[in-house]
Amino acid sequence: MATLAECEQALRELSGIIGSTAGRDERSLRRSVSCRITDLDTRFVGELRDGALHDMRAVEPGAGRADIRITTTSDDLVELVSGSLGFGSAWASGRVKIDASLMDLLRLRRML
Repeated sequence: MATLAECEQALRELSGIIGSTAGRDERSLRRSVSCRITDLDTRFVGELRDGALHDMRAVEPGAGRADIRITTTSDDLVELVSGSLGFGSAWASGRVKIDASLMDLLRLRRML
């Protein structure tokens, strides 16, 4: 199981990945984002804007509802960001769950 600090680092790295791949349409996208880490019983929230994740911080479970909600385990989050786990296969196998509008899902697909 990855630690809370490793998950925070992975989310910072994910922000960089999104920032480097975001196109013009994604840079104008502004959405609230939450990432629930099931095995640590922790949730991070932040905002996707200007083509990157901003203000990601741990919050109490159940605090507010985000536009884009990601659910995964700590190890899967770290593996996704490191590239050892492909996003498509993780999503298809249920290791990563994303709850968002269809348009947001399509935009995220292009960025990840």
